Amino acid sequence: MNLKETLDWRYTTKEFDPNKTISESDMRQVKNLLRMSPSSVNLQPWHFIIAESKEGKERIATGTQGFFHFNEPKIVNASAVILFCSKIDADDKYYQHIADTDDKSGRFPNEDIKNGFLGAVKTFAGIHKYDLKDLNHWMEKQVYLNIGSFLLGVAALGIDATPMEGIDVKALDEEFGLREKGYTSLVAVSIGYRAESDFNATEKTPKSRLPESEIITVI
Repeated sequence: MNLKETLDWRYTTKEFDPNKTISESDMRQVKNLLRMSPSSVNLQPWHFIIAESKEGKERIATGTQGFFHFNEPKIVNASAVILFCSKIDADDKYYQHIADTDDKSGRFPNEDIKNGFLGAVKTFAGIHKYDLKDLNHWMEKQVYLNIGSFLLGVAALGIDATPMEGIDVKALDEEFGLREKGYTSLVAVSIGYRAESDFNATEKTPKSRLPESEIITVI
């Protein structure tokens, strides 16, 4: 992968070609991107709803009714849509689940190291829950880390993407019963292939970013 070429090629797609679909093999890689994202203390405080069928995409489009109607075509015309959801809370049972999963994966050579990891998870989560009182927000940050990794990853596969915060999260939480399951929706990301008529395509509208000299200080 040529990173510069990938970064120059990707952009926020405004119009998808409804006749183009992502292959099964690429969708497997898409799902692996979601799983393998980094998160603080490997907390993985997320859940993903992937809509590939017409019916599934229409369900996610319920979050674009009213004020967010402009995002509906980006959902229904895409090949797939991923709804990124964050955990609402985390407790000792969940921390233990993470540690046990890591243990089964072979990450801990002995019980002392496992307990040390578990202690670190509880310590950092406790800081956010009791001292900073931003546990929910902290977990949402981990989901946004996933989204950033995801956008670059799908671009490396030659897949276009559109991240959308312009969704009715309450409507989507109700549609999928997320709050009862301990989650809330954050961002929808449509993926697929750009339509030739997309005005925002990089070959039609050059990308613009602040200059390196303004945003980077090397010391």
